[in-house]
Amino acid sequence: MTETAAAIVAAHRAGTLSPTQTVARSFARIREHNDPAIFISLRDEEEAIAEAKALSTKDAAKLPLFGVPVAVKDNIDVAGLPTTAACPAFAYTPSRDATAVARLRANGAIVIGKTNLDQFATGLVGVRSPYGIPKNPMRGDLIPGGSSTGSAIAVAAGLVPLALGTDTAGSGRVPAALGNIVGLKPSLGLVSTAGVVPACRSIDCVSVLALTVDDAFAALAAIAGPDAADAHSRRRSLGALKDMPRGLRLGVPKPDQRQFFGDDASAAAYDDALGRLARLGAAVVEFDMAPFFEAARLLYDGPWVAERYLAARAVIETAPEAMHPVTRQIILGGAKVGAAEAFAAFYRLEELRRVCEATFRSIDAMAMPTVPTVYTVEQVLADPVALNSALGTYTNFVNLLDLCALALPAAMRADGTPFGITLVAPAGEDAALASIGRAFHAATALPLGATGAPQPALAAGT
Repeated sequence: MTETAAAIVAAHRAGTLSPTQTVARSFARIREHNDPAIFISLRDEEEAIAEAKALSTKDAAKLPLFGVPVAVKDNIDVAGLPTTAACPAFAYTPSRDATAVARLRANGAIVIGKTNLDQFATGLVGVRSPYGIPKNPMRGDLIPGGSSTGSAIAVAAGLVPLALGTDTAGSGRVPAALGNIVGLKPSLGLVSTAGVVPACRSIDCVSVLALTVDDAFAALAAIAGPDAADAHSRRRSLGALKDMPRGLRLGVPKPDQRQFFGDDASAAAYDDALGRLARLGAAVVEFDMAPFFEAARLLYDGPWVAERYLAARAVIETAPEAMHPVTRQIILGGAKVGAAEAFAAFYRLEELRRVCEATFRSIDAMAMPTVPTVYTVEQVLADPVALNSALGTYTNFVNLLDLCALALPAAMRADGTPFGITLVAPAGEDAALASIGRAFHAATALPLGATGAPQPALAAGT
């Protein structure tokens, strides 16, 4: 089984499969899958195969992603391919790769193409793009999730084993949950955002979409590290994967604070997930979600929308009609934020950070639903803002509070809808979350994405 990045690298090193065969297989699968809304642009296939062939001159043992095909969200620069942010009027063609893309390539990965997204990375739904709405391969009537829509779908459908997304309010976690895959949102500054079209520059993250936690963490290790080109870059130690820690304390919202918007199936799936974590040895500890919910509201009700306005300013001030109407409505709200209101929100956020830091003195990490419920494309098109907001219930506070997060598949509901949980911890605990998450994911025995392939055996932590 060579669906995962780890299996692909092992096969390439053993000589049972070549990087050129793997890259050609990705292009063939894209054609066979035949959903033109997943990718906004694809590389020339022969050019990608030539790049894969050139890897034969390199030492495979020194390339942790040797010949692995990857997709890149189309708000992240890839040299020679247009960067559109899903807005044709904004498009430009960069001459160099974003730092994260350059580091993937330096570690042996092969870029296949640029993926669709909610325009300007504003949305958790996956339906706000002039390039179409990708079909969710888990259940066709459901939204695919966003804003890293195409990246998540490309991985879930088995077109590529790894993809880069971005995450500001849950954009890498929500589509992972809806695609039955892993979505890793690193600590702020751990991965450079140089060459990334900003949404909220101060809290943006490059995220990783993968079939397994081990694959996601391998990609994170490849792209992590300080970068002088990114003013928000931070020097952080990543650490290594380990076995499930003993004495783990996992925080969960108090029962009366758990919001599922009437979705009893998701509520039951969450209870089951907590039971599985307890059987793995974790102590489940209730905590007060109120300050976290308040921080979440600041993301769209506070001054951070003004950062989205800055990012899209060139288009929204000269050709507003070129923007998706819902995206335009949201971003225009950022033009109205006054300095006094902004500072009041900054002060309140700092107060909330102190309260939230106190919470983590009694727990090691949180275990939250990734999304409280799911919606069909038809439902979201009829009520685009309110339903999008509901999807962000458990994701919107994470970046503002400088936390890291890992979205994991947890169950498949009887109606064919995937359900996922997200582990959340203070910045710098990325490896700790991955160590917990890989054990949890393995215990679910869920297939990989929508591929139907079984999970590989879980290797011992290091």
